[in-house]
Amino acid sequence: MDYEERSYRKYAQTEGLNSFNVTVKETDLFISTTKTLREEALDAVVQSRFMIEQYIKACPVFATSLVPLPKDKHAPDIIQKMLQAGEQTGVGPMAAVAGAIAEYTGLELLKSCDEVLVENGGDIFFKVNRGLTISIFAGKSPLSEKIGLRIPQKENAYSICTSSGKVGPSLSLGTADAVTITSFSATLADAAATAIGNIIKTGDDIQKGIDSAQKISGIDGIIIIKDTQLGVWGNIELIKL
Repeated sequence: MDYEERSYRKYAQTEGLNSFNVTVKETDLFISTTKTLREEALDAVVQSRFMIEQYIKACPVFATSLVPLPKDKHAPDIIQKMLQAGEQTGVGPMAAVAGAIAEYTGLELLKSCDEVLVENGGDIFFKVNRGLTISIFAGKSPLSEKIGLRIPQKENAYSICTSSGKVGPSLSLGTADAVTITSFSATLADAAATAIGNIIKTGDDIQKGIDSAQKISGIDGIIIIKDTQLGVWGNIELIKL
């Protein structure tokens, strides 16, 4: 799988917010907030990674399983959310790791300001006092960055997560250019995007992916891009960019 430089971030500036990057090992976040909270964001990333890394030391299969693992009521909240997301979508808990870290960081920052956007490799958690239009990056597909997802202002935090079988370092068993999921949970959306992405091998699988997404409680909508084909279901408003 080819690595794609995250050049799309130059289009992610949100008017009126301060934007900055936080990087810890493999985690590379692009963050926008009403106040510059770099130290607070760094602390949140370190905390979230520490909890995940410590859990993996105690339960190594957490890092490698491609199937759901049992719930653990004694685990930290971020771990419980990842386990729950895996159970709901039929994948291993680490399929949700990028969304989980984005969500954890965003919730921590919301303790210090009222508007936050956290992007982690195409997985976005946000709570902003405005509507947003987010471009869908789909690698070499001719539809890449030609379509925008319009999200009206939400009363609560919201999430948009994208998985690809062709772009980025994450494991996918499919070859979709992009599977984008909307949900109030970034952890769930990330796992769901991976699960549906695993299904998409050809354009003929798009309807199968949509049918599977409809069965996942907590998913608001889905966009699937495979080469020149596009499938959409749910509470989704697309605009041409």
